[in-house]
Amino acid sequence: MLERLIKTKKAKIGIIGFGYVGLPLALELNRQGFSIIGVDIDKERVDKINRGISFIDDVPQVELARFVKQKKLSATTDYKKLRDADIIIICVPTPVNANKEPDLGPVINSSENIARVLRKNQLVILKSTTFPETTEKVVLPILNQRGLKVGKDFYLAFCPERIDPGNRRFGVANTPAVVGGVTKRCTRIATLFYRQFVNNVVPVSSARTAEMTKLLENTFRNVNIALVNEFAQLCERMGNINIWEVIEAAKTKPFGFMPFYPGPGVGGHCIPVDPYYLSYKAREYDFHTVFIELSARVNEEMPYFVVNKTIEELSRSGICPKQAKVLLLGMAFKKDISDLRDSPAIKVYQIIKDRVAKLEYNDPHVPYFELNGRKIRSVKINFKSLNKYDAVVILTDHSAYDYEKIVRYARLIIDTRNAIKKENRKVKKLGCGSNCFNTPSF
Repeated sequence: MLERLIKTKKAKIGIIGFGYVGLPLALELNRQGFSIIGVDIDKERVDKINRGISFIDDVPQVELARFVKQKKLSATTDYKKLRDADIIIICVPTPVNANKEPDLGPVINSSENIARVLRKNQLVILKSTTFPETTEKVVLPILNQRGLKVGKDFYLAFCPERIDPGNRRFGVANTPAVVGGVTKRCTRIATLFYRQFVNNVVPVSSARTAEMTKLLENTFRNVNIALVNEFAQLCERMGNINIWEVIEAAKTKPFGFMPFYPGPGVGGHCIPVDPYYLSYKAREYDFHTVFIELSARVNEEMPYFVVNKTIEELSRSGICPKQAKVLLLGMAFKKDISDLRDSPAIKVYQIIKDRVAKLEYNDPHVPYFELNGRKIRSVKINFKSLNKYDAVVILTDHSAYDYEKIVRYARLIIDTRNAIKKENRKVKKLGCGSNCFNTPSF
């Protein structure tokens, strides 16, 4: 019954969480002929979607509005609307608390609401990044309260999200999907569903294997970014080695090396968070992920390193930091997007604001952000007026910035992204001490 609905694209899809994962997923399902009902606790977000207004860079507003008008896509705050859904996908946040421990509150809340409407022949898929055994030991016991048997009456699987905000090459359809079910039949049905809209689907032996796969992917990135961030700090300390030149030279090796780049820290929802989910679960087995936790710590310390470098370069230029005016360029966690989730640029702002006389920021993609309940607004850039700032700090290398003009008019530039390639003595690069300058052309 469910398989036939999937194959004919008549299965109704419910998505819990209409954010950076849920909304792009909904749009791709729409493109393939499925109808979507989305549930989100944010009423303002729900209202925007129902008016066809996109708030995510990767979701074209024209396309979103068309599907809303065709009644192929709608949003609500009412979980009861999921009664009619044949497939329910959980795409809620999985943050950490102040003690860096997993907060599964959104997943548990979603599961409890699904349990109230769960019926026979429904497929439930968890996409939210989490530690292994969440699907089987957290979600499943909640759904079992209905008295239905998993693998027979209803189906449960995990399929990790692989959204890369701002990536124009890889989206939902052409990024392989890993699928692991609680039973073999759960895996089979979930795989059938994903094959309707994803080019390459990779079934694995269990939900916990799929969960661990996601953590390996992001921990791999976190560890390698931490490694190159430590190299950057060492090059900075030595004073006459340019980390960017080192990376460019290492890239010429056609095997055994994959380039990663230093920066002001790591951002986005997954990479700064996933190592803590893994280490939390590992402790349950008396296993301490020392190497992984150390990598997370290195990356979390990078905003402090950037601030210290800025203060040091101001002092070296004869400017008292306490009297300095500083401009930060870029608040988003990566270039050409508006995503602020766990952005290291915000951390830099927090750390440096009390150490200088005046602090402002500009980001063409982020008109404002909130800090301690207060809206901080982006200032407009007049390139000729950049010289009123004692230092300009490049935190996000947006394509919209005219770096030639920034170099021409700014007095002092702290470049944390290697955005400025040409050699210039007033450009101070992360991972490059005072005795070396910019990356040569390769």
